[in-house]
Amino acid sequence: MPQLNGNTYEAISPIRELTIEGKKYDVRTRVVYQNNGRTGTINGDSGTQYEFQYKQKPDIGNPTPSWIPLATRSQDKNTNNGWVFTNAAGPGFKKELVKPGQNSLTSQMDGAAQNALAKDANVPTARAQQVLKTAPNKELPTTAANQGVAAPAGGGNESQVGAGASTTTSSEDWNKAVGNSSKSRIAFPTLYYPLAMRTSKQDKIHFEMVKYSPSTFSSASGQFGWNRASDRKNREVIGNVYLPIPSGITETTGAKWGEDEAGPGKTAAANIAMGGITGGGEGFTKAIEGQLGALQGASGDVKTAIAGQIAGEASGIGGGLLTRMTGAVLNPNLELLFGGGTLRPFNFTFKLSARSQEEAKQIIGIIRFFKQGMAPQRSDSNLFLKSPHTFRIKYLHQEKEHRYLNKFKECALQNFTVDYTPEGQYATYYDGMMVSYQITMQFQELEPIFNEDYGPGTGSGGPDTEIGF
Repeated sequence: MPQLNGNTYEAISPIRELTIEGKKYDVRTRVVYQNNGRTGTINGDSGTQYEFQYKQKPDIGNPTPSWIPLATRSQDKNTNNGWVFTNAAGPGFKKELVKPGQNSLTSQMDGAAQNALAKDANVPTARAQQVLKTAPNKELPTTAANQGVAAPAGGGNESQVGAGASTTTSSEDWNKAVGNSSKSRIAFPTLYYPLAMRTSKQDKIHFEMVKYSPSTFSSASGQFGWNRASDRKNREVIGNVYLPIPSGITETTGAKWGEDEAGPGKTAAANIAMGGITGGGEGFTKAIEGQLGALQGASGDVKTAIAGQIAGEASGIGGGLLTRMTGAVLNPNLELLFGGGTLRPFNFTFKLSARSQEEAKQIIGIIRFFKQGMAPQRSDSNLFLKSPHTFRIKYLHQEKEHRYLNKFKECALQNFTVDYTPEGQYATYYDGMMVSYQITMQFQELEPIFNEDYGPGTGSGGPDTEIGF
């Protein structure tokens, strides 16, 4: 049961070979589902994602091809036989997938997906079949729902606004209009350095690249503000990188505090303003009368302060007149006040030295993974720039999240530096691969850490058993 995050898992079908227009490809299905936190269950209410993926055969120019999603399954079987194609889907694959029938490619892939889900989730095949037929499917990041069967690979969507169709621009329309370019990369392979990390249970750091999710504004009953964390839980994963935990790891958590003054004049003005805001005209009048009444019964030093303030303003000397006359200043009521949270930065440095040709490929892939992942994306019209992909980071111990190191919120990669000669001189292997690379990454979290992010902990029952954020 490969775990993606929390209770979310993926089920992968066995690979089969397929020939399309004279070329051979490996194909498979991938089902992402939730298991309610225990094996032997599938949470159909949370929705599943059923993908059809392909991979080209290795060749000299592409020795380690990655899996690429071509389509996702939908409930509408009247359109393209129920498939929603990505921009990577060419006409050959589309023609095969839209063919109906018991012996069709779609029927075979549906069966493979059901069997993979049943085996992975440890449920009867009938239950897996029911979930895939009734549970709402999540669309892929770069789906082209209206793309015709004969559209070329990477081609634009066909307009299907018919008679009587609404042309109102909704938030969904905006998201489609600002969609990624059809040339944007939508998947990376899982990468490791060193190669032994694939099977080793040593402590490691996991970088998971996901599609950026903007915040949504909520004004529902009892809520008013921007929703962030709930919107960013379940998203399409673009790729994964596993590296050893580097030395010198630190984190600094902060909060904004600043000095603020509230002198007598500001306080009186604030009382009058609050009276007007909360009580209207009548409240405004009462607030003024209250301040005048307070002045009438004031002591001698208060009257001296008011007189000095008025005289200073009239003469242009300001508050300095009172100090010149009395050697005193008005009490500014200086206080340190909370001003908000801060966004934590994180810096990591890794030195990558290849000890085999396969490890060299992993290093090149890792550098490309971060550099391309942090780059902004253009819309097909070039009118918009989309946010780069973001990253979820975890320290792992025994393949589980490390309890004794800090957790991370979702991060943006702000700077990525590659030192191609960390040994101090230019040196390559026979094929041109550098002997060593050193990469330095600067991340920053997308939102501050809040008290409730830590959870209840152990309360007063004793020391907590994990550090948390």
